[in-house]
Amino acid sequence: MQTTGKSFTIINADGLILGRMASVIAKRLLNDERIIIVNAEKTVLTGKRKSKVMEAKKFLEVGHPRMGPFHYRRPDRIVRRTVRGMLPYKQPKGKQAYRRLRAYIGVPDEFKDQKMETLKDAQARKLTCPYFTLGEFAKEIGWNLGE
Repeated sequence: MQTTGKSFTIINADGLILGRMASVIAKRLLNDERIIIVNAEKTVLTGKRKSKVMEAKKFLEVGHPRMGPFHYRRPDRIVRRTVRGMLPYKQPKGKQAYRRLRAYIGVPDEFKDQKMETLKDAQARKLTCPYFTLGEFAKEIGWNLGE
């Protein structure tokens, strides 16, 4: 992806709740904003880990490996797919919005020096319920770091 010449917003997903973050990002994408998400593996999922993993593994059994539906295990792909679920992706405006989104595991070298923002509405700082990171979840459902 070439990012030169076009303005974009970099969002640090470290410690942000996945669903809340995705809804805010989807709204901003529909308003013609380009968004890059870094540290996707540090996004937080709420709930008990064991039940969420069991639910995901049951969901992964659905479909055919070559014909779909395709289920992602990488954290950056899971984040993109979550945002896609909040966009009208079958309509032209939703497709265009989805193309303006990028997600990365960690922080790529090209974005290290640039200003990153966080979303106040989606922070998991004051959670009292059980929670875990998307990276831990992805490893449990079969993500290999070499992918």
